Amino acid sequence: MNPNKALWEKGDFTRIAQSMRKSGEALVKGLGPVKGLKVLDLGCGDGTTALPEAKLGADVLGVDIASNLVAAGNKRAKEEGLANCRFQEGDASNLNELNDKSFDLVVSIFGAMFAPRPFDVAKEMVRVTRPGGRIVMGNWIPGDPTLVAQILKISSAYSPPPPEGFISPMTWGVESNVIERFAGAGVPKENVSFARDTFAFEIPGKPSKLLATFREFYGPTMNAFEAAEKNGKADELQRELEALFNSQNKSPDKDATSIPATYLRVTVAVS
Repeated sequence: MNPNKALWEKGDFTRIAQSMRKSGEALVKGLGPVKGLKVLDLGCGDGTTALPEAKLGADVLGVDIASNLVAAGNKRAKEEGLANCRFQEGDASNLNELNDKSFDLVVSIFGAMFAPRPFDVAKEMVRVTRPGGRIVMGNWIPGDPTLVAQILKISSAYSPPPPEGFISPMTWGVESNVIERFAGAGVPKENVSFARDTFAFEIPGKPSKLLATFREFYGPTMNAFEAAEKNGKADELQRELEALFNSQNKSPDKDATSIPATYLRVTVAVS
């Protein structure tokens, strides 16, 4: 089985995504008018940005490698009566079921960055975008002091070393890498722009509740705890993550959690 598919089907990212809805909606509003556009939401999960795009009048196809998330996205779209939003399985590094130049806008928020073969991912996103269209990515930044980069950094310290040839998804958070990857797809450097932005994880409940959700349902954290338990270090990992979640909570309400996380927003103009 594709190891990337196994990773994202292992847990249930819908549980994490519930804490990301407000930020997803805000991000989509910042994309500018999408009404009437054909949009590909790549690595879409259960539709944190795909559903808001559809609600603003876009014709949206969500593609994700995890069958459980595709099913969850289709269920959400149906429940909200969004006939202009559908989800299907697919691999960001090989979108062979999608035609060339078929989308006005390709969006991938913390999605395609986790796919293997990043140069292939860039080529595929460019291939399916029509001339004059855009690609917008949201990528976590390596070494960033905010939540997700630190979760992944801490988790990796407790996990077995990755297989030979593995390219960290965090490399998508480095501007020079992004430029190089899109250059390989024929996009000139001046057509790629960057901004730092913030996504917030918000829940009613204490940070320990959000951490418990990550521990139980987020593939990378699940793997880290499995490895830590084998080495007798699960309690140590738990303490380290508890300290992180507690220190990053910005909510003034002691029984609520709001944790901001900085990411790199990439915008690519396809000519």
